[in-house]
Amino acid sequence: MKVRQTNISRHTRETKIAVRLNLDGSGKYKIETGIPFFDHMLTLFAKHATMDLWLKCDGDLEVDAHHTVEDCGIALGHAFALAMGDKRGIRRYGAGFHPKNPFTGEAYVPMDECLARCVIDFSGRPHLVWRGLDKFSQKKISESEKVQDVSSAFRFGLAREFFQGFANEARCNLHLELLYGDEPHHIVEALFKAFARATEAACARDPRIAGQLPSTKGKL
Repeated sequence: MKVRQTNISRHTRETKIAVRLNLDGSGKYKIETGIPFFDHMLTLFAKHATMDLWLKCDGDLEVDAHHTVEDCGIALGHAFALAMGDKRGIRRYGAGFHPKNPFTGEAYVPMDECLARCVIDFSGRPHLVWRGLDKFSQKKISESEKVQDVSSAFRFGLAREFFQGFANEARCNLHLELLYGDEPHHIVEALFKAFARATEAACARDPRIAGQLPSTKGKL
């Protein structure tokens, strides 16, 4: 069976990114973005999605982290689209969270006091839904918080930019929701882990539909 993998590069005046992705990997990774907290999140993604991911980004961090985080989402989404190809034989929605509901590729992930949910559909239609996080995105961060906790500085606006870039380029419906929780690091980590589990399920091959498109339209 052909291994689904790709190598891409994306260069702009703001970032230079190289990505190597193997959807049929074992969770190996090497991540270098220049943002340690973001490296941690992408490492978690590769491990819990059970995919091999090598990603290096040289971005204009002297400006801020926005371009680096957003462009990494764009590059990773593009890599997914190329690696999946025409999507024949994939589950598309993945395995259901509940055995009686197998057509919702969703994953619930706890992180101490937090619970996050991710639902994904590689439908060919890009759309991001971001729920339960608005009150956090508007919170003012003090200088002491920025020094004490990098995840507070990273916050949810940057995470949203990453997921929006991914959804646009992978051409998927991506629904992310914080059901409850309040610690910044835990919230972002739960979101990335839920994203990993849902993605792994949706990209899995289903032997019952080998060579077939998971759509009645005949195209995704």
